[in-house]
Amino acid sequence: MATAGEDCCEVQCIHEDKVKLARRERLDEDTVMALADIFKTLGDATRLRILSALMQQELCVCDLAAVIDMSDSAVSHQLRVLRSQKLVKFRREGKVVYYSLADDHVRTLFAQGLEHVNE
Repeated sequence: MATAGEDCCEVQCIHEDKVKLARRERLDEDTVMALADIFKTLGDATRLRILSALMQQELCVCDLAAVIDMSDSAVSHQLRVLRSQKLVKFRREGKVVYYSLADDHVRTLFAQGLEHVNE
């Protein structure tokens, strides 16, 4: 555990060249907010359980509810949140709605987060 002051500079110094580069390369506000929204969405344990199940295969709402031990309506609510962030997609087959990860970016994001946690 860090002690007081251990995580701060002991002197005030600005490295102008590094500051200029960082300012030039910083993200615009809309991008920062969109990225923050994705991480907020991923900050929910139930949604992570859903994504984990979808990492393996496409599943219908009923299957997802059974996998994570929640009601269909609770799972549907979480899927709407994931869909609004373009993290999952769905397709309808008759009366059944199947969900899958939206694209390989979601798979990579989840896998890298999991790898980081397991280090």
